[in-house]
Amino acid sequence: MPRFASNLSLLFTELPYLDRFQAAADAGFTAVEILFPYDIAAKETRRALLANGLEFILINAPPPNYTGGQPGFAAVPGGEARFQSDIRRVLRYADMLRPGFIHIMSGYASGLDALSCFVQNLQWAADAAPQQQFTIEPLNSVSQPEYFLNDYDLAAEVLDRVNRPNVGLQYDSFHAHMIHGDAQAVWDRFHRRVAHAQIGAAPDRSEPGRGPTDFQSLFSAMHAAGYTGWVSAEYTPSTSKTSDSLDWMQP
Repeated sequence: MPRFASNLSLLFTELPYLDRFQAAADAGFTAVEILFPYDIAAKETRRALLANGLEFILINAPPPNYTGGQPGFAAVPGGEARFQSDIRRVLRYADMLRPGFIHIMSGYASGLDALSCFVQNLQWAADAAPQQQFTIEPLNSVSQPEYFLNDYDLAAEVLDRVNRPNVGLQYDSFHAHMIHGDAQAVWDRFHRRVAHAQIGAAPDRSEPGRGPTDFQSLFSAMHAAGYTGWVSAEYTPSTSKTSDSLDWMQP
């Protein structure tokens, strides 16, 4: 079985933020990710991680605009200065929280100018922090209309153009199925590029075991591919208590 992590932005949300760390550890997780932890002092998150023996594996960047802006804009021409400022801010959090990966979101754009902007911004981030691993993730157009990075073939093209060893692919079974119709086929085709993996069932992004994806088969394919990274549970539980949605973790 893979090494499973918990996304605390979606799981255990029936609990206050700082209580989710212990709940994840009690459920058997040994690592967590948080999408946007920026409204909590980094030292508080760090303390919760250490108290529960949890590894911190991922945050999203650039962070959201507190006035209600979009959560990412790395592919939006004209935002380069703001992008660099936000990356510097994320790296200050990373100095304390030490996430394995920082996910850079493309934002909502289209066309060759957006592709060029995305590539250049990713290269800048990778060169600004060569010790930090970054990821990009295709998001489906049903959940995120007009999101630039909406296809795995496009993601492969972006990674080839960026050509930096510390920028890799973030695979998500929910988005993979919604984009291409078969989450495991996407894994089989692109697994060599995958730096980090996430799971959720299509079409409602609920826990594994629901929907069309055979997750035990997917986990076997991950093992057969030699993938040793984390597989993060990033879904919305169909149950009122997250712990009641975790049967999929059993061998």
